[in-house]
This record gives sequence, C-alpha cells and structure tokens, in this order.
Amino acid sequence: MSNTSKTMPIAVLGAGSWGTALAMLLARNGNETRLWARSSEHVEQMRAESANEKYLPGISFPENLSVSSSLEATLKSVRDILIVVPSHAFRPLLKQIMPFIRSDSRLISACKGLDPESGDLLINVAADILGDTVPLAVLSGPNFAGELANNLPTATTLASLDKQFFADLVERMKNDRFRVYGSDDLIGVQLGGAIKNVIAVGAGMADGMGFGANARTALITRGLVELTRLGVAMGGKDSTFRGMAGMGDLVLTCTDNQSRNRRFGLAIGKGQDLKQAEAEIGQVVEAVRNAKEVHHLAKEKAVEVPICDAIYNILYKDVSPEVAAHNLLTRDLKFED
Repeated sequence: MSNTSKTMPIAVLGAGSWGTALAMLLARNGNETRLWARSSEHVEQMRAESANEKYLPGISFPENLSVSSSLEATLKSVRDILIVVPSHAFRPLLKQIMPFIRSDSRLISACKGLDPESGDLLINVAADILGDTVPLAVLSGPNFAGELANNLPTATTLASLDKQFFADLVERMKNDRFRVYGSDDLIGVQLGGAIKNVIAVGAGMADGMGFGANARTALITRGLVELTRLGVAMGGKDSTFRGMAGMGDLVLTCTDNQSRNRRFGLAIGKGQDLKQAEAEIGQVVEAVRNAKEVHHLAKEKAVEVPICDAIYNILYKDVSPEVAAHNLLTRDLKFED
C-alpha cells in the first residue's frame, strides 16, 4: 500500500443496509471504520445494540466500527470517504462534506443511480463539486447487503482511473470471502448499477402477474441488451455490461427477492398501489427515480429501450402493467441484436 494503511480511518457515509455491510467488511479487515448516519436517534440505537437492527438485524458490529451523526467527527483525519446513500441524497451530501475535504481526500461512490437534478452520472457530479484533483472510484456489482454482512462469499467490481487509489482500496476490502474485480470504466460500472434497477422492476412485475420463467428470462436477456445499448451510447465499454457490474448485477437483482426493486415490481404485478408498494419496502426503491432518469437519457441519446420505457410508463404515465406487457409483446417483429 501507499502511505494509506489500515491504521488510517476510513469513513462510510450512509447507514442503510449496504453502507452498514460495507462498513462491517472494512472493519473486519482491520480498518478503523467510521459509519455516519443522518439520524442521531438511529446512531444511539446502533451504539446501544452494537448492531444496525433496523436494516441488518442480528449481526453484531466489529469492535473497530464506530458510529456517529456528526460529519465533522466522522471525517476528522480521514482520507478515504465511501459514500453509500440513495442517489438523490448524493449531491446534497457532497455539499455538506465540502468543508471537511482535505487536500489528499479520495472518494468512493457505492450509490446506484443517477443525479435527479441533472440526470448525470454521480461520479460527474462529484468531479463538478469537489474538483478534478480528488481521486474518484465507483463500487458496484452483484452484492446483497445481508449476505455480505453475514460474511458469505461475494465478488464485486471496483472502478477507478487512479491506480494507487485502486490498489489501496483493494487492500482495504479484499479477504478470503470478498473478491474485488478491477475496471477503468467508471461510466459503464455506474450505469450498470442504475439501469438494472429498472429492469428488475419489470422482472418482478412479470412474476407478480404469473407470467412464468420464460417471460422472466426474456426480460432479463432483452434488458441486458437495453442496458448495453444505452451504456455504450453513454461512453461505457461493451465488456463492462457482460461482466459483474452489468450482467451479474442484473441477474442478481431480477431473480432474488432480497432485491427491493424486484419486490416492488412483484407487488405492482399483483395489483398493489404504487405508493403502498414502495412504502411497504421500508427503504428507498431506487428504480422509481431511475426509471425517469433512464427514460430521459435514452431519449437524449436516441436509444431504443422498450422495457425501460414500459416501466417508466407504468410508474409515471398511469399505464397498467397488463397494457404495458401487451404493448411489449405486440411490437413489430425484428432480428435479435
């Protein structure tokens, strides 16, 4: 490693299930880890229980994991900052931490979504706000928080253009149960994490409507085509979408009910009201915002994404799942691309 070592603290901003799981991984690996939560009540509860019972019940914190609701205290003497908040909270949080950014600060985004204000990649938002001297990285891939927190075998993708930053992060994160694959495609890795959320809602809806394995498989396969098509148009690499952050994350999110986006779609497919379905999940369903952002990106780039458009129409145009499914199935026939 460089002058960054596991004796230097690392900050994880965001104490949802994914942020907490990553903080636990880092702490178990010997890093002094500071987990920040916005709610002081949530922090007090975590301190009292030495666990995040709200999101990861029954899994105790490692000893070198501390929690705080103070950004100043969390970021004191910290170089590496891992942000794990819903995509709509990313920009406001960056503005909040600006007074605590050091000359050698480095930022990792583990958020899956796009900026609702501009529709841009979160990594571009970070560069705009922090400047081009702060090294950036994106963490994404087929990971469920509960399995990571329970120390089950997991692999992920980490993208950065800064080789030393990448090497330092791998050293902090890797162990015999957590494997890190590298990438230099920050665009593709981030887009994979956003677009797959929308497709997962469609897969959940299809299952909720009783369409069966054939329909689910077709949705995943054609969803990967849409993800790749739009991702490449945005500047991502085709190979990224065939890998962990593309196909891997898509398959995971579409096929397992640990996925909030899939469960949301499942509820809608069974006839549940949209707002009620989202409320019952109990956490942010990123696909609700992602559907709008992906729809606008595809229009801007003149890219055909019929599945993503169908989900957008259901969520924002009051089109029923039955009508959306009919429209997809009766589109003009074409050769597979």
